[in-house]
Amino acid sequence: MTQSPLTSLQVMQDAPVIPVIVLNDVAHAVPMARALVQGGIRMLEVTLRTPQALACIEAIAKAVPEAVVGAGTLRSKADAQAAANAGARFAVSPGYTSALGAACRDLGLPLLPGVATGGEIMAAQEDGFNALKFFPALQAGGSAMLKAWSGPFFDVKFCPTGGISLQNAPEFLALPNVLCVGGSWLVPVEAMAQGDWARITTLARQAVALRV
Repeated sequence: MTQSPLTSLQVMQDAPVIPVIVLNDVAHAVPMARALVQGGIRMLEVTLRTPQALACIEAIAKAVPEAVVGAGTLRSKADAQAAANAGARFAVSPGYTSALGAACRDLGLPLLPGVATGGEIMAAQEDGFNALKFFPALQAGGSAMLKAWSGPFFDVKFCPTGGISLQNAPEFLALPNVLCVGGSWLVPVEAMAQGDWARITTLARQAVALRV
């Protein structure tokens, strides 16, 4: 079955939260993905921060077709190629380079490039990217920075990530230039270690209810 191509905006509009997932055990990948989907979260960012990450992406892509698995922490053309080969359907990066943007475009991989300054936003926009990840959100100025950017960058939509929690997510989601947030709180390390998939489903449902 051929999957329809996504856009970065569609990735950001699907739910109020994109879970930022660090997986150390391939055995956790599929039940975790199913738990998130059951709670209403389909866009899953599996970060390339562990040796098992690509195998986890591949496992989710094959076994949980109702999920849309993406790869986070992309930093190079090689990362983009490896993610696409594993079955990732979108990409997220901590920063932006034209080389990474071109690689993702060539692969048909929608990219949410990370930005933390006005210059980085302009560089990403020059290459055609208007749906961006604001990272690290709290450390780089939080909601006040996003409010300030809404003037000069009126045509940009953001997914703030970094320091976002269930408690402060509504503050960000209330901003007109924020479509969603990224957060790791949906997949607590202890819940995965204990196989407490019901807790992850509950956290996903709470995240879906944040939509304003």
